[in-house]
Amino acid sequence: MKKGLFTPRIRVLWFILAVLCLLYSAMVYMVGSGTFSFVIWLVGAAFFGACFFFAGKGRWMKVPSGLRIATYSVLGVATFIFLVCQIAILSHFFDKGEKNLDYVIVLGAQMRDSGPSVIYRYRLQKASEYMQENPETICITTGGQGSNESVSEGEGGAEYLISLGVPDSRIMVEHESMTTPENLINALDMIEQGSDSAEDLRIGVITNGFHVFRGVHIAKGLTDAHICGIAAYMQPQYIPNNMVRETFGIIRDFLAGGIKL
Repeated sequence: MKKGLFTPRIRVLWFILAVLCLLYSAMVYMVGSGTFSFVIWLVGAAFFGACFFFAGKGRWMKVPSGLRIATYSVLGVATFIFLVCQIAILSHFFDKGEKNLDYVIVLGAQMRDSGPSVIYRYRLQKASEYMQENPETICITTGGQGSNESVSEGEGGAEYLISLGVPDSRIMVEHESMTTPENLINALDMIEQGSDSAEDLRIGVITNGFHVFRGVHIAKGLTDAHICGIAAYMQPQYIPNNMVRETFGIIRDFLAGGIKL
């Protein structure tokens, strides 16, 4: 009896998943959510399309047994890693932070000609809300200037916070970093240069919910200060895209030794 993931009984599932990935890829592409992240969903559509193909007319059983075993092994490992990353992301998905932090660090995101991108605006709006409720906290906006940006993310973020009513005296700007680890390394350096003891500091990392786990755990590996996460809003329709993209970021930074668990 034929068993496994490539049987006619579940062939319709592969077809549905392939179509959903293709449609989602088109949506992500049209709104420009993430740099080329729509390609991830095209790859997904191709993968599920291949599953659909091999599940028909006994094709999968014609593949050499060694290759079938290898395929199942790779898929099993990939699925396990993906699920672990998703659990890690969800563990900080709704972090609310703590009151009266010394500093909050806003992780940078793309600046557009019209101002911060949607995802960056949500981070900055959360920072503004927090600072209104905690009047002693200092905010650090982070991020350098990419080739497709007219201003650095740090400077653009600071200008947006000022437009929301945050006094510029409570804002510090980091404008050289190009990645999340660099955001945090440079911001923490700025903080610790003005402090006698990092252990006495309480610092919040503000970013969108899907990104909090990585931000918090990278920061914990860089400082002896107390670190907590503060999750900003996310548009529900883009959460799948952002969580899948974030999986690759977690794997990359973990392998580079940047994430401390």
